[in-house]
Amino acid sequence: MFMGVTWYVISMAEKKLVIDVVDNGGQWTHREWRMLRYLGVDTQIIENTTPIEDLRDLDGLILSGGAARIGLSGELGNCAAFLELDIPILGICAGHQFMARHYGGDARESPKPEFGAMNIELVNGGGTIFANTADSQTVWESHNDEVHVIPDGFFITASSDSCKVQGMENEEGTRFGLQFHPEVNDSEFGKEMFENFVEVCRNAKSAH
Repeated sequence: MFMGVTWYVISMAEKKLVIDVVDNGGQWTHREWRMLRYLGVDTQIIENTTPIEDLRDLDGLILSGGAARIGLSGELGNCAAFLELDIPILGICAGHQFMARHYGGDARESPKPEFGAMNIELVNGGGTIFANTADSQTVWESHNDEVHVIPDGFFITASSDSCKVQGMENEEGTRFGLQFHPEVNDSEFGKEMFENFVEVCRNAKSAH
C-alpha cells in the first residue's frame, strides 16, 4: 500500500508541466512567472543568454518583454535558438516583436505608442490564446514599437485602432505573440490567456 501511494505521488509530480520564462529585461517578467506558478506550472525565470544545452526538459517557453527597440534588434540573447525548439512558445511585447522578425515578418517604431489600459478587438474569434475571452476587451499596453508585418504562416488574432497586430498565431498553433501584457492585472482576461497557453503546452506534451 505504501509503495502504491508513493508511486502515485511521484507519478502526479511527473505530470507537472515545465514552462520557463525567458528574461529579456522586461519590468513585469516576475508577474509572468507568478501567473504560471499560480496555475500549477513548474516554472523558472532564465536569462536570455542561457545555452540551449542548459535548458530543462521544457513543455513550453515564454519570451518576456524588454526595453524599447530591443525587439527590433537582430539578436536577443539566445531567443533565436529558443524559437527553433519543438515546443509551444508565447512571445510578449518585445518577445512578440522578435518572434515576428525571426520568422520573416517585421517590426518598427510605433507611429502611435501605447501606454496604459487600451481596448483591443479580436480578429475572427482570436485564435487559441483568446479562447473564452470577450471579442472586445481591455489590456495593458506599454510599447514604443510594434509588429506591422506578420510572418508567412501566421495570422492576426487581435487588433486595436493604433496597432494592427496586437496578437498573432502560427497556423500550426505552436507560436503565439501578444503586443500587450496579459500578466498585468489591468488586462481583463490575462489569466485566461495564460490558462489557454498552458493548455496548448499540455496538449503538445500529450501528443509526443
